[in-house]
Amino acid sequence: MANPATIPMSTPQSTAGGGAQSQPPIATPAFRAFLSRFTSSIRQGLSQRRPWYELIDRSAMARPDNLTDAYSRIRKNLSYFKVNYITLLVVVLAFSLLSHPLSLLVLLGLFAAWVFLYLFRPSDQPLVIFGRTFSDRETLGALVVLTVFVVFLTSVGSLLISALLIGVAIVCLHGAFRVPEDLFLDDQEPVNSGFLSFLGGAASSAAAAAAPAVASRV
Repeated sequence: MANPATIPMSTPQSTAGGGAQSQPPIATPAFRAFLSRFTSSIRQGLSQRRPWYELIDRSAMARPDNLTDAYSRIRKNLSYFKVNYITLLVVVLAFSLLSHPLSLLVLLGLFAAWVFLYLFRPSDQPLVIFGRTFSDRETLGALVVLTVFVVFLTSVGSLLISALLIGVAIVCLHGAFRVPEDLFLDDQEPVNSGFLSFLGGAASSAAAAAAPAVASRV
């Protein structure tokens, strides 16, 4: 039986059977597959972005006639510039977090807790903190409670929501004033393809890579 993993971890521990070295979470095949799939999805998505000069073409800007016209423009521009818009949202979020380094550190710590303590921790290594062994269910429950607390009961949540609202406002404002008549949507990419299709592809690929590690704990 494998020796329990302790917090903090110092050196990899040997299993009792064959003396094999246990791998840290970031060195496991599941974590490497997660990073590979996620980065591949991001690269594939970014390759679909439109030229930025089309986004900021001042000659194509005009005030919409009415709300119906503005809504129609937003839908068309969301479909055409969706990767560019998502990039803008990420930039706004990154700027907000960098301007509040404490919130950034809290989010990074929360992400690290999920990665090292649950998602990619070897299933044969129980979590031991201060001499107490925690089951996978207890670890998951504690991480869920911690996530809810950080996101909804601290300033981190309000910061994220504010940044998202600012980013969405910028996207909607540009989409309403950008005249889409000169834009040519691909046949395979209809207007109602969805603003979150790019994020959905990256998230599904990442989830597929993490699924085996999570399934082993259920």
